[in-house]
Amino acid sequence: MLQEEFDALTESSGTDEAAGAPAGRMTSRERFNRHMHFQTVDRVPHMEFGYWPETAERWRAQGLPEHLCSLKKGKPNYHAQIESFFGCEHVVYRGGKMSYLNARERVVVEERESSIVIRDGLGTLREEVKGGPLSIPHYLEFPVKDRASWEAFRDEFLPLDLDARVPADIAGIGAAVLRKTEPVGVMLGSYLGYVRDWIGFENIALMFYDDPDLIEEMIAHLATIYHGVLSRVLPHLTADVAAGWEDICFNSGPICSPEMFARLVIPHMRPVLKLLRRHGVDVIWTDCDGDVTKLVPLWLEAGLNCMFPVEVNAGSDPVALRAEYGRDLLLVGGFDKMALLKGRKAILAELKRLAPAVEDGGFIPHVDHRVQADVDYENYRYYIREKLAVLGWKPEEIAEVEGLKG
Repeated sequence: MLQEEFDALTESSGTDEAAGAPAGRMTSRERFNRHMHFQTVDRVPHMEFGYWPETAERWRAQGLPEHLCSLKKGKPNYHAQIESFFGCEHVVYRGGKMSYLNARERVVVEERESSIVIRDGLGTLREEVKGGPLSIPHYLEFPVKDRASWEAFRDEFLPLDLDARVPADIAGIGAAVLRKTEPVGVMLGSYLGYVRDWIGFENIALMFYDDPDLIEEMIAHLATIYHGVLSRVLPHLTADVAAGWEDICFNSGPICSPEMFARLVIPHMRPVLKLLRRHGVDVIWTDCDGDVTKLVPLWLEAGLNCMFPVEVNAGSDPVALRAEYGRDLLLVGGFDKMALLKGRKAILAELKRLAPAVEDGGFIPHVDHRVQADVDYENYRYYIREKLAVLGWKPEEIAEVEGLKG
């Protein structure tokens, strides 16, 4: 996932003064915390993970209200809008800025017949296809090539500067958070994912062997930022979850060996995870696509205890993970998105497969990545309706969901 996508997905969908739950229901925050600690709930939290832009456009022609499909800059987050239309709950993120403090203007370097070449705000040169489905760009040049370019990149875009990273009114923000009825999160950051973005996949594959010390230096700098920001934020803000991202795995496993990950990354993650737990944040996940099974024991030992989004087709099966690690491991995601393409029988079979692990607790099921554009709108509505039944919603509660009416 691109960092800008992650930032957009985690924008708040609520206000600082949220209404209380109806009589007899838990608030979303109570429900999240109890379920993720294997306690009884009125119903399992209902969350999703967004949609391709083309999905929203296609669904508009199939019945999704047009005002939910806007992809225009400055408009509300369409992911959260569509999710809310289907009754979803959201985590609201507060705290400091973990990523870049400065960025240049994006510059179009060359316009070709079917693509454009741009240099983005961090100096990466890439070719993007004009029109058509959103796809991964063709990367041409990366900003970090060696120690000198890293130091220049670090000084321009990633200064520590905690005064600029942490809101001056963090105490006031923390006081407002106490009134939230939605779960509240802080950002955990990315450790190796960012570094991969700066160097490029092929280049970092070589650098793991040619200059691992430089890679570790970048990871250590990021960890220093995260620890510094959280040290200022957490004394004032009561958080229920910490969330980060990596996207460093494929269907064959991570981009480096588990042994190298343990040596270069884990020692710098561990102090940040300990800080979170010292402040009572014990639901900690990272968004990592692909087959994460080789990294799970390393993350668990360090203190990161939740897998997200658990991509089934890539080898990260939530049922198998729960069987292997029991209640030591929390799960978010894990519904195989490919089932949405196979029709209602496959959708129901996948929900039934997950149901025992969901009922056990500590598992919030949703589609294991963005919903792809070739998913039929009515099949998705069927998926939501049947999922809500698995989550323990009453028929009259399901009938209240706007997106399921009619």
